[in-house]
Amino acid sequence: MKERGVCWTWLALVLWLGLAGGWAWAHPFVPGAPQTRPVALVDGTIHTMLGPPIASGTVVFDRGKIVAVGRGVKIPPGAQVIRLQGRHVYPALFDAWTNLGLVEIPAVRATRDQRETGLINPNVQAHVAFNPDSHRIPVTRANGVLLCLSAPRGGLLSGRASVMMLDGWTWEDMLLAPDVALVVQWPAAVRTPGWLSRGRRQTLLQQRKNRLQRLHQAMDEALRYYRAWKAQGQAQVPPSDHDSRWHAMIGLFERKMPLLVRADEQIQIQEAVAFARRYHLRLIIVGGYDAPRCAQLLRENQVSVIVAGVHRLPRYRHDPYDEPFTVPARLHRAGVRFCISGDEREGNVRNLPYHAATAAAFGLPKQEALRSITLRPAEIFQLADRIGSLSPGKDATLIVTTDDVLEVPTQVTHAWIQGRPVVLESKHTQLWKKWQEKYRRAKNSPKQK
Repeated sequence: MKERGVCWTWLALVLWLGLAGGWAWAHPFVPGAPQTRPVALVDGTIHTMLGPPIASGTVVFDRGKIVAVGRGVKIPPGAQVIRLQGRHVYPALFDAWTNLGLVEIPAVRATRDQRETGLINPNVQAHVAFNPDSHRIPVTRANGVLLCLSAPRGGLLSGRASVMMLDGWTWEDMLLAPDVALVVQWPAAVRTPGWLSRGRRQTLLQQRKNRLQRLHQAMDEALRYYRAWKAQGQAQVPPSDHDSRWHAMIGLFERKMPLLVRADEQIQIQEAVAFARRYHLRLIIVGGYDAPRCAQLLRENQVSVIVAGVHRLPRYRHDPYDEPFTVPARLHRAGVRFCISGDEREGNVRNLPYHAATAAAFGLPKQEALRSITLRPAEIFQLADRIGSLSPGKDATLIVTTDDVLEVPTQVTHAWIQGRPVVLESKHTQLWKKWQEKYRRAKNSPKQK
């Protein structure tokens, strides 16, 4: 009995620590309330993304939608007027390839929810697993990134990605668009250095071949399911025939949902394009290190590219040091539609504007660099009628900054998501205030005097 009592004590302690850890991981900031009266941003530099910046311009939004943009705009009665005194107004920044909300601490397994077991999981939905209380969210939006694509990883068919707004009580509040793409992890090319044994080389090549065969097999099964579903007049599939995996891929074959393929190498990109053509799918490449080498193929097949990080090392020994920095500029010159995301390996989504800034420093036109983190991702995921630019009728999802958003010293002073004010506090700002107070007290201490 004594031993059983000790076991129960340890179990209670473990449960308590787990709950305490869960509470500690929830950020304390209250989501913004719905807009109740018009807001007018007056005397600012307005970057609409649809034309040149508007100096001394005004933006008016009401009930979560932009009402007017330009000079000489009439301010509605009762509006909250914010005088910007030359500060800059941008659409919210949009990172098109993240695991935000799915991973909190990479080293802690219990906080990683970005992958399921097995290779084929097209029925997985990222937004259902999204953690609205992640500490990474306040840090991200404090630098102007208010929108992100949250994407599952792992296996071959990883699941469906969703576009999330970074403020809200629950994932339902934060969901902007569900199931915007089906994520595929394309098998990487097998490199066989000379020191590898012949048997090991054959094993690696066979493993890659098996994964590609499994991917084609899954697609063939899903296509047969889709044709059977369509033959029934799109009626409900009988429970005995229903397969949640293949049912989740119906939008793929109807070209309502694109295939989002993770691929950096030239052979991966070429294989993915051939795969999409075989099944008549819309295709988006994410990663895209070698995409400029396939520019003509991508342009002819209307394939968009998400450049997954500009701040990365060259992949090949013969590449110049600035090869990854120039990928966006080379895609732009080749006429391939693209956008820029932050570095998926570092997990710092807040650094998104600096990836675009580096691309601008290495040949990408400044205005196109701004569009690559605002309007272009919205266009790629067919959301440009709601986000990505500042014009009447669009969502009032925007930021105000002290200066050029691509410059590191620039600070975000105001932010709204669909007209709801966003708290720009984070753990970083709280710690800054804490240590600022410590040194203020130390300076005024009698011992110092």
